[in-house]
Amino acid sequence: MRLKRTVGVVAALAVALAGVTACRDSREIALGTTGKPHIKIMVGGLSKVIYLPGQLAQQIGAYQRQGLDVELFDQPSGANAETSLLAGEVQAVVGFYDHTIDLQAKEQCIESVVQFANVPGEAEMVATAKAGEVRSGADFKGRNLGVTSLGSSTDFLTKALALRGGVTSKEYTPVKVGAGQTFISAMNQGSIDAGMTTDPTIAQLTNTGQAKVLFDMRTVEGTKAALGGLYPASSLYMGCEIVKRYPDIVQKLANAYVETLKWISSHTPEQVAAMMPPSFAGGDKALYVKSLRDSLPMFTKDGRMDPAGAQNVLKVLGESSSNVKPKKEKIDLSKTYTTQFVDAAHAQAQQ
Repeated sequence: MRLKRTVGVVAALAVALAGVTACRDSREIALGTTGKPHIKIMVGGLSKVIYLPGQLAQQIGAYQRQGLDVELFDQPSGANAETSLLAGEVQAVVGFYDHTIDLQAKEQCIESVVQFANVPGEAEMVATAKAGEVRSGADFKGRNLGVTSLGSSTDFLTKALALRGGVTSKEYTPVKVGAGQTFISAMNQGSIDAGMTTDPTIAQLTNTGQAKVLFDMRTVEGTKAALGGLYPASSLYMGCEIVKRYPDIVQKLANAYVETLKWISSHTPEQVAAMMPPSFAGGDKALYVKSLRDSLPMFTKDGRMDPAGAQNVLKVLGESSSNVKPKKEKIDLSKTYTTQFVDAAHAQAQQ
């Protein structure tokens, strides 16, 4: 299966302007040239370790074994991936669960059907030269803080960390810097004092001594310390209507990802790295293996949502999100995720 690159947000918005046609496309799954269901999935950064299951399922043949024709698209920001879904460019997104809550506050129904991780897998990195000045969320005041894009999960989390330090979103400047090399360049050039990013960027920055980890949300302990509890993050989410219309296809996707999560839990970082496209290592395989070793423990072994974690995401967004805060009491978490398909996948595997 070939990997395609998305034409970007401009194309997504153009489709959105098509109105009825875009809505119809986003709720339909057609058969591909192979006669199999053709599913377009936008990944909020294919090379990011937090979204590893999206590509790995392709590499180990999990999609194929389910009889699916899956086409993966790359979008470096979760907010832009969300836009692609709403515009009808794709039928599913590998992205952060918190978008389902944010979108419900905007009267959109999006549902996580497989939960890859119950922690963000992100870290707030501070430039080494500023490490003595920025030691907590309280020190975010007056700073330029890097996020992948405004409205992204890195933006949500940055607001939450600042607020826990007594700093409002109006007291610092969020700077859109993307991920990978654009993030690193922004930090080296002094455009940002600190910023939220993932592996392998975290490994690159710490290995070179360019930045230090301020908040490490790649682990359960670090996430609880930073956010007061678990924060379910990377997932497969889809529009509620398409989930209802194509339960058999959604089940096959869930089967593929449950298989992939089990595969991750039973293989070493070296084995995972060997399975991924060489370009993901960015020319430094040893560093890529290190980033996998640091981040792979975040993945669930079963694909299930932690209910208390979902409650904590709502709590965090209810405090820090201008969209969710006024509607927090009306948010129905039962419409933001389901374990139905993951439970069935495990039942099938035991038969």
